[in-house]
Amino acid sequence: FHFSLAQNYPNPFNPTTTIRYQLGSASKVVIIVFNLLGQEIKTLVNGLENPGMHQLQWNGTNNSGDGVASGVYFYRIETNSISNGTGFTQVKKMVLMR
Repeated sequence: FHFSLAQNYPNPFNPTTTIRYQLGSASKVVIIVFNLLGQEIKTLVNGLENPGMHQLQWNGTNNSGDGVASGVYFYRIETNSISNGTGFTQVKKMVLMR
């Protein structure tokens, strides 16, 4: 089973960026954007997903729909495989320039 999280593109970005990830098996997936203080900014994915390549876009907004400030942000994927319970976690950095 192969799990991966790709670097977002473009990076730096404005107004949107694309995040790609691969799941090796059907999994519970959570992808969250954090600021430099480790505070949650936006939940991008929270649910069951099928194996394969996936991609999503983030438009620089928080969970309330408000635009966030320029700066460095982190995105983290956490998976938990439905079939065998194994997990995968990875974090990458991105830059929003308004």
